[in-house]
Amino acid sequence: MTILLADLLRDLREDHRNMAIMLDLLSQQIDHIRDGERPDYELIHDIMRYMTVYSDAVHHPKEDVLYSAMRAEKPELAEGLERVGPEHRDIGESGEALRNDVEAVASGAAVTRERLVEDATHYVHTLRKHMAWEEEDLFRRANDLIRDEKDMFIDISNFDQLDPVFGPEREHSFENLLRNIKSLSAS
Repeated sequence: MTILLADLLRDLREDHRNMAIMLDLLSQQIDHIRDGERPDYELIHDIMRYMTVYSDAVHHPKEDVLYSAMRAEKPELAEGLERVGPEHRDIGESGEALRNDVEAVASGAAVTRERLVEDATHYVHTLRKHMAWEEEDLFRRANDLIRDEKDMFIDISNFDQLDPVFGPEREHSFENLLRNIKSLSAS
């Protein structure tokens, strides 16, 4: 599947808005843990399943395709792009650690509140900082490429999976997450 570069960038921005919603929900649950309350572990698990299955496996590779096009077509736009790969790996590892924490809790293993809060806080902070850098810097540079290469198509065949939560066909297994998103939107 090929997609116009401008459409890819639009989709990546939409993913960032959706990921920010997930991070807001996750932050609420972190606050419950920090306050000594019982969080919704099923919700945290659903959030992290979405973030590791969609964001890490589909969104970040699409960004990598965009950044490769920037390097190839306009090398002057590529300054700092060497940070992207290591940051994506750090986000993936951090997300996987948090998902493992939550799965351990669900299976009855002992995971301290401090560790859960620390891992979740690190994940949220790292991902928010990374997305802000992309939005404020890298995506603006990508716009420069789009202005010059209006009809440039990008091949995303390997990453054309639909978003299981925000896409046109929502996965049934994310019902709890969808209910929480709706309640977040209503407040």
